[in-house]
Amino acid sequence: MSKILLLIPHYNNTKGLINSISSIDEKENIDIIIVDDGSKKYIIDEVEIKNRFKAKGEIYFKYLSENKGIEVALNIGLDFALSENKYKYIARLDCGDICLGKRFQIQSDFLEKNPEIKLVGSYVRAHCVDGNHLFDLVRPILHEQIKKKMYLNSMFIHPAVMFSVDAVKIIGKYPTNYKSAEDYAYFFQFVKRFRVANIDQFLLQIEINETGISYVRRKEQVLNRIRIIKKNFYFGFYPIYGIFRSIALYIMPYKLIFSLKRIFLK
Repeated sequence: MSKILLLIPHYNNTKGLINSISSIDEKENIDIIIVDDGSKKYIIDEVEIKNRFKAKGEIYFKYLSENKGIEVALNIGLDFALSENKYKYIARLDCGDICLGKRFQIQSDFLEKNPEIKLVGSYVRAHCVDGNHLFDLVRPILHEQIKKKMYLNSMFIHPAVMFSVDAVKIIGKYPTNYKSAEDYAYFFQFVKRFRVANIDQFLLQIEINETGISYVRRKEQVLNRIRIIKKNFYFGFYPIYGIFRSIALYIMPYKLIFSLKRIFLK
């Protein structure tokens, strides 16, 4: 029996889902819950998904009758994890993202060896939809630095995290009032209440898609980031700088921000 549940939300991206499932190392031992958020254009082929999954574990499917948003889909996945009462850790993955090496074993081993840490991420490689490398996303690995810099941006790449089910029982589920920034708000609660970390290894390759949430709903996302910073605000350098930084990001064109990332994060 697996102690890890991998949570994958899906919406009209069956090709990406297949690529993500296929990337999981055959020596991993995980269960998967795929929550379909009301897809109509591209329907999941459960048989093909199960055939592409080479690791040990079971795959479960949940279907929403209509599109309700990723935060709702994620919370349905959390409900499943809690109701089963057999999982110790929940990991995340988005459709189109590729697992590198034995990602889940590495992260669960890290959490087992460091029980005070309740959320762990990793370094991430960013590629465009045609597979070409764009830039690397390197985040602080130690709790103290993560806690400070959370006011600038999320110090965790959402599909690269694994977190404790026991912590979820205390914190609760993803908030639904911060559209396009639900992960930022959620991880802030982990940082405030528990110790967290990032592993200094590249354990995930993410796909940068111009039709994704970060592109289409960027302004909504930035405005909600500002709300989250204000909610967790204290008078200090990082919160003040974080507010002004977010305002600048709201004003700047996305293509300019993307170009700067490619230059400075290459």
